[in-house]
Amino acid sequence: MQRSRDIPRRTFLRGVGVSLGLPLLEVMAPRANAAPQEPLPRRICAVYFPFGVSLPPPGHEHGDWSWFPRVEGRSFELTRTLSSLEELRSQITIIGGLSHPACRRLGGHDTGDTFLTASDLNGAQYKNSISIDQLAAQHIGKATRLPSLTLSSDGGVGEPTRTTTLSFSREGRPIPALANPRQIFNRLFGKEEGVAAKAERRELENTGSILDRILEHSRSIERRLGSHDRRKLEEYLDSVRSVEKRVERSQRWLSVPKPNVDPGSVDLEASAQGPREYIRAMYDLIYLAFQTDTTRVATYMLGQVAGATTIANSFPACIGLKGNWHGLAHGAGKKGGFENLGRFDQFLAEQLGYFLKRLAGTPEGDGTLLDRTILLYGSSNSRTHNNRNYPLILAGGRKLGIRHGRFLKLDESTPLSNVFVTMLDRVGVPLESFADSTGELSELSSS
Repeated sequence: MQRSRDIPRRTFLRGVGVSLGLPLLEVMAPRANAAPQEPLPRRICAVYFPFGVSLPPPGHEHGDWSWFPRVEGRSFELTRTLSSLEELRSQITIIGGLSHPACRRLGGHDTGDTFLTASDLNGAQYKNSISIDQLAAQHIGKATRLPSLTLSSDGGVGEPTRTTTLSFSREGRPIPALANPRQIFNRLFGKEEGVAAKAERRELENTGSILDRILEHSRSIERRLGSHDRRKLEEYLDSVRSVEKRVERSQRWLSVPKPNVDPGSVDLEASAQGPREYIRAMYDLIYLAFQTDTTRVATYMLGQVAGATTIANSFPACIGLKGNWHGLAHGAGKKGGFENLGRFDQFLAEQLGYFLKRLAGTPEGDGTLLDRTILLYGSSNSRTHNNRNYPLILAGGRKLGIRHGRFLKLDESTPLSNVFVTMLDRVGVPLESFADSTGELSELSSS
């Protein structure tokens, strides 16, 4: 018979659409001679939206539709735009004044690529750098089936400077984003059995053999190349080695069953024609991926900056607002424009609140999922085409040393990368700096 104090942390309950690990109970407290408890996961998430927000000038009749709060500090007053986050005020920090200095001179439609990289894309040749989620995935992603989860409403990679993904590899290459809820669910929780599983195993083995031959052949010709060709070959081999690592990782996880999650727990039929249901389905998928520890790193691009050519551009019209997302942003200064854009900002904030409340309402150890998840939400424009004063919300991470409950209005001499360094440090990524950072943002520290 198992004694109460022998109950393992990973004992599972089945219900509410997912296999759940038990919360940390007193009967699970380790005895003096017991093995150390497995540390709880640390997670990082980023959500991006394009075109900036409603920012009417002081004294404007629609001033209550301004995105930023009225008062700085702990006494901040939310306007109608972010009012749905009121009950979460102790879990969030609203940040104003920050941006990426190297990106201020870029075109307003060219900064989505830089939101998580802070890279200077000025110059004749487009070249990005690694995004913070992929840097995190190199460290905290090693323990999970998926190192990271990359989502967007438009999917794929798009075009340079107007990509449809937030995530960029070590070489600065865009990582394709998933956009279809059913496809994402199957990637996370779909069961491959019988013939399909054997076929996947054979495919991975064949891919591994091909990669081995490529590497062997490349080594044989390397000594005959000039310095320029050697550099090009090394870049190519870096890509091959990256694929090789993914294959090896997939092979290791083939024998580990995926979590049992009820497909009915997510609206897998949601589409861009129903933005509320679609956005919530995407948030639900990230929630389930975190809850089951399938991944600890996720990004979601709500929409990208290319304007009228994107799927997400139609979101406002789908919820009864006149015009498209790009048009709302450009029309903010016209009659009724601040209110129209503010109502859409409000809609997006309500969906964010839905996601944060799910995380905050799920116990984990001595806290909640949100307590060990750091989420950055924001845009790379304040107003459309203005690459300063990004509207930003940092949420979660209270058990990781993040202090909340304030509106921080900072000087633009502070780079946004200081927030990145703080986030990465709190999830256990060892680094002294990132891009143009000058240190951690001390205002966020609870220590």
